[in-house]
Amino acid sequence: MSAPQFLRLSKLAAFTSLAISGVVHATEENNNHESLEKIAVYGQHHKNYITEDAQSATKLGLTIKETPQSISVISRALMDDFSLDDINAVLESTPGVTVEQIETDRTYFKARGFEITNFQVNGMGTPQDNGSIQGTLDTSIFESVEVVRGANGLMTGAGNPSATVNMVLKKPTYQTKVSASASFGSWSNKRLELDASTALTENQAVRVAFTKQKTDSYLDRYEQDKTIYYLAYEGQLTNSTTLSVNYVNQQKDADSPLWGALPLYYSDGSATNFDVSTSTASDWSYWNNSTEQLFVSVEQNITNTWFLKANYAHLVNEQDSELFYVFGTPDRETGLGLTGYASEYDHKDKHDIFDLYVAGKFDLFGMAHDLSFGVNQADMDNYDKSLYDNTTGNGSPPMPELGGWDGAAPVATLTDGLTGGDVTNRQRSAYISTRIRATDSLSFLAGVSQVNWQSKGMSYGVAKDKKADKTIPYFGTVYDINDDLAAYASYTETFVPQTEREINGDYLDPITGKSSEIGVKAQLLDSNLFVTLAYFDAKQVGLAVAIPGSKPDDTRYYGADGINSDGFEVELSGKITETLSTSFSYSTINIDGDELVKNYTPKNQYKLAITHKVTEIEGLTFGLNYRWQDDTKRIQPITALGVTPVTKQDAFGILNLMTTYDITDNVGLSFNINNVTNEKYIHSLYWEQGYYGAPRNFTVSVNWQL
Repeated sequence: MSAPQFLRLSKLAAFTSLAISGVVHATEENNNHESLEKIAVYGQHHKNYITEDAQSATKLGLTIKETPQSISVISRALMDDFSLDDINAVLESTPGVTVEQIETDRTYFKARGFEITNFQVNGMGTPQDNGSIQGTLDTSIFESVEVVRGANGLMTGAGNPSATVNMVLKKPTYQTKVSASASFGSWSNKRLELDASTALTENQAVRVAFTKQKTDSYLDRYEQDKTIYYLAYEGQLTNSTTLSVNYVNQQKDADSPLWGALPLYYSDGSATNFDVSTSTASDWSYWNNSTEQLFVSVEQNITNTWFLKANYAHLVNEQDSELFYVFGTPDRETGLGLTGYASEYDHKDKHDIFDLYVAGKFDLFGMAHDLSFGVNQADMDNYDKSLYDNTTGNGSPPMPELGGWDGAAPVATLTDGLTGGDVTNRQRSAYISTRIRATDSLSFLAGVSQVNWQSKGMSYGVAKDKKADKTIPYFGTVYDINDDLAAYASYTETFVPQTEREINGDYLDPITGKSSEIGVKAQLLDSNLFVTLAYFDAKQVGLAVAIPGSKPDDTRYYGADGINSDGFEVELSGKITETLSTSFSYSTINIDGDELVKNYTPKNQYKLAITHKVTEIEGLTFGLNYRWQDDTKRIQPITALGVTPVTKQDAFGILNLMTTYDITDNVGLSFNINNVTNEKYIHSLYWEQGYYGAPRNFTVSVNWQL
């Protein structure tokens, strides 16, 4: 990092430190200000499918209506009603998000034409180079999932102008609550959830949860075994100091998982059409994923309107696997032409994240304004190891026709070709944001984050050394037309460091993601229904493109425009009547700059969840969850026969139904049936390969609460 860049970061950090010091020594007259309107309790304002508060876009304690960006919140109620038991199912129900499930245990998510690479837990970001989630994340320990669409560099640093996903953990309650749920479903799906919360003393509370799930699958040979432990503590150390601790341990073991997927076309260019259950996984393969997370937060009230908060997170993810990949293009008549490929893959990544900030209110020109500033540091270590079988002949066996294959593949001796990676990353930032009230109706928001990113190491023979500094701005305005309706506009940025070099040998500047948005937000029906209409424009600037004629062993690049997307989003969520709750969204997107991405991204999406309480039969509720997406396609590589196949996925909709019946105040039954119409569809065209979604299936649950 050059001296001027370091000084810029140091100056902002020094300013932040001085500001923190100034607030700590605030005069006593500040104690007479109105009580601080900050969000101290996550996810406690649910009105069925409406949530009023979110902390993923700023640290100013703003409501969703006061924030000039599109924010969706999947509530605990929606997750419970439709058994959205993992993050894939949750984001499939989220407006404007596409779930690219490329394998059974690896998934990418996209919004506004870009990969989602920013994920948070309780507002703590976990910076990463790509957005794949491996092993899936169980949602039994979440109170809600917040999704802020667009660039969000003020809160996350590096990333794409897509979205930020914040998974909000359940908090302890000071009233004793105990619940249990046991369910059974298709393919011997057995699941048990236990959740208990109670006060230890007047000022301390604890919550524990346990989830266990074992299931077979509609896919041949695939089995899962998940175990989740969760512990949360909250207590007041003094009258002005609160300590929160959250611990998560999740283990998912998968037998015969997909690594890669099915071939989508034959050598003559025609489309394959396998049984939905067809899998390319061998009978000996496995993919085990474990996650351990610790979050510690200390909040100190400084005055009635100012507080200081220190957060620390320690995250460890590990993978242990022996996998079997199938590649090639089969012959239409014989089904032959495929080859297997075995590999052992081990991975471990560790994150240590520290965040310190101050937030509060100040008076100026007779109005109360908001201010937040702080510093953040994230240290990340990533280690990968891959082994192959290049000597026994079992590492790359010829494959039979997939339709009748039982998974029997020769067991490979995975001791050859050791490769992998060992990369360390550090992201440091200092940030400040404010909301200035010009009038009672008009507010201006502004913020800036100075981010420094450093990487060092090698990954599969490629140097990952890179340094980047970026000043990330945030601007927005909100105008309250009346008590129920507000108009807003915002401009936000984010960035992605690059390892490619310019013609002079210097690293390219980071890719800048820019996002502009205008819209209106309304709270209707006595604030029980929330409506958002938004238009967005997002683009990448500075994407590395190879300079024509540069040497293959020393390719040089220049920065060019990348993807540019624009579109509309409409969202409606909440309670329409005392008996009818809903969550509805429509999104449409236009993508320029990358035909591949444009082709496999659905242009239009509808998503609807609705529940109705039957007044004639007390305790009975019916509901449906429906999602529809436009047709997509992928232009495939030229085959050996000189044909350019085009894989197409027609537009399709997935309908899920649910019903619950409360037998007593404490005991209830629920029944879910998914993919009611038994739609056959390919999960994703993100890769050249793909596999089918689950056919019709059901789950029956018995629920008890104290």
